[in-house]
Amino acid sequence: MVEKSIIRALRDRVAQNPKRIVFPESADPRVVEAAREFQSAGLGTAILVHSDGLAAGDLEVVSPADPRLGPAAAKQLFQNRQHKGLSAEAAEQAIDDPLLFAALLVKTGYVDGSVAGSVATTASVIRAGLYGVGPKSKLVSSFFLMQLADQAVTYADCGVVPDPDPSQLAEIAITSAESHRTLTGEIPRVAMLSFSTKGSAEHPRVDKVREALEITKGLAPDLLIDGELQFDAAFVPAVAQRKVPDSPVAGQANVFIFPDLDSGNIAYKITERLGGATALGPLVQGLQYPCMDLSRGCQVQDIVDVAVIASIMADRV
Repeated sequence: MVEKSIIRALRDRVAQNPKRIVFPESADPRVVEAAREFQSAGLGTAILVHSDGLAAGDLEVVSPADPRLGPAAAKQLFQNRQHKGLSAEAAEQAIDDPLLFAALLVKTGYVDGSVAGSVATTASVIRAGLYGVGPKSKLVSSFFLMQLADQAVTYADCGVVPDPDPSQLAEIAITSAESHRTLTGEIPRVAMLSFSTKGSAEHPRVDKVREALEITKGLAPDLLIDGELQFDAAFVPAVAQRKVPDSPVAGQANVFIFPDLDSGNIAYKITERLGGATALGPLVQGLQYPCMDLSRGCQVQDIVDVAVIASIMADRV
């Protein structure tokens, strides 16, 4: 099964270069169990942000009250946000937010990545990441690593940007291609998806995808990318041969860029629920350092897998 081979490969990579990952939602028993599994499996060091009544066992527990960490985190937040009017005193109070404190631990280098979202919303996780570690690219977006029966593909954006304009869509394509290469080791082949394939329909929504494609080509001329493509033309070789025989991507795409959040979110859930795929994500991209999001319906194993991905993504920044 591809699920086992990919996860095993990711775990093997992490075990060779273990990282320190912080889990701020320690009031959630799933998180504590996942942190223990992450550490006991030799995948890295798990750090929990303190919660009342927490029985951490052999796991490291930190809090904003720690004199080693609290002042440094507050100072870092003040440096990050003083241009927005944040005072030093307000920064000292703000680090009581576990998500923000965890992101600041990433920024200051105490840990390599953060994993949250089992309780908090995606918006809260991303806000903490933006305030704590800051953006790496123009746009923060997300992707899902979809483990199919015989391959892994990337879907984006399925969790963050509701209606990207052409420039944002281009940014999502470039960042998602980089993320796919980092995690799978494959050459990304990017399909800009639409309800039209190479002029089979005319509509302003199709024009948006075409414009995004041209912007992407200008920004990343070496990227293997094509559009606008319907999903079957992007994924099925026989369909691609009929519709777009000269495309460098059609029929063999492994990175799928959806034109809006409606289509992306619906598609990943259909692929997961009807297609039997494993969906890892939403995985946040575009931050300086990994602050990963979780689905609030996540299981323990999902949390461990996202911590593994955070560890790998830490290598590229």
